[in-house]
Amino acid sequence: MLRHPHWWQRRWVRYGALITLLALSGLVILALVRRQTGTEGFLVGLGLAMLPVPWLIAAFRWLDRVEPGPWRNLVFAFAWGACAAALIAIVANSFATKWIATATADPASANTLGATVIAPIVEESAKAAAVLLVFLFRRRDFTGIVDGMVIAGITATGFAFTENILYLGTAFGTDQLTGGSGIASVTAATFFVRIVMSPFAHPLFTTLTGLGFGIAALSAERQRVRRALLPVCGLLLAMSMHAFWNGSSTFGEFGFFAVYGGFMVPVFGLLTWLAIWTRQRELRTVREELPAYVPAGWLGPAEPFALGSMRARRMARDYARHHAGRPAARAVAQYEAYATSLASLRQRGRRGKAGADFVVRERELLDELWNRREAARPALEYAARASVPAPVYWAPQLPVAYGPAYGYPAAPIPTAYGYPAGPYPADNPYRS
Repeated sequence: MLRHPHWWQRRWVRYGALITLLALSGLVILALVRRQTGTEGFLVGLGLAMLPVPWLIAAFRWLDRVEPGPWRNLVFAFAWGACAAALIAIVANSFATKWIATATADPASANTLGATVIAPIVEESAKAAAVLLVFLFRRRDFTGIVDGMVIAGITATGFAFTENILYLGTAFGTDQLTGGSGIASVTAATFFVRIVMSPFAHPLFTTLTGLGFGIAALSAERQRVRRALLPVCGLLLAMSMHAFWNGSSTFGEFGFFAVYGGFMVPVFGLLTWLAIWTRQRELRTVREELPAYVPAGWLGPAEPFALGSMRARRMARDYARHHAGRPAARAVAQYEAYATSLASLRQRGRRGKAGADFVVRERELLDELWNRREAARPALEYAARASVPAPVYWAPQLPVAYGPAYGYPAAPIPTAYGYPAGPYPADNPYRS
């Protein structure tokens, strides 16, 4: 008997509740920040805080170009950071600092403790909630390290945006009261520290949380302890780094610059290298896994190479746009993304880390590729020819990793609906 889901389990109800929560959080945070900064300070802070946002989002989108996640996840992450996480942080930090000041009768110590202990715990936990929600409810879009770093970075970018409005708006109000202006003003100093020197600070902290979730996503489902502990370890690292950064002002006259140059910049460089290395590894996975789909006709002989090169991918999109317009270029971009997802899924399956929906997901991805083949294949074949001086030869198939010995029944490909005729690659049969 088919059971209909309860009304609270319907998708539109969940989406509506989430949008309402974020909208209410945004209105409340807007009112709180405006009350603290004043209307003029709010507008000044808003204008200045906007400056690094496009650059940061563009950087994370560039990192995510190999297997780009859907925009709805990024919009949610930014909105959560700018609205929900910022509201939680402002309310919780203010309450905790006031409580400590009342309990200790030492406002100065309370402010220091709030900045170095309370704020890192509250803020990183609030930002991590967005990563957790995507990890739990958008699992198909969260498959590895890059996905974790991108979602975490976009969430932190939204959080930093709201926080910068507050700090810059408050600094502008201080200058209005004291008559400060020019390069010596509080606004200029705040802008230099937060926007020029360290716009990557919050994204850097939260990226450590995303890194933990990303490694957990690569783990097999049976490794439950590992999948639970890795995100917690990433969150603790993010809190520790945040606390160290906030406490730099207590390390002496040049403590801030010492922490910035000796710690923040090297960690930023290390994580940037890790992100780029992971991106290159994704491309290598595409080149290694997709040739198995060539013999049965799901992919053309040159496609695995073209799909494993960012230069060839770009050339394919440009070719499709030039010869068939923007819809064709969009279809090629979608083809590239689905092919990357297929390669990643196949790699996890070979390593025994695929979920129970492996067969269903593989078929879905192959269907998506097949539906876009008319626009994508000519463009990718052109890109493969144009990007290498010599012909590319592909092995007929990879070593056997799936089949009856692994408990999966082998079956021929359906010949109806225009699918390729013949058996599926022997190492990964098209299972029903």
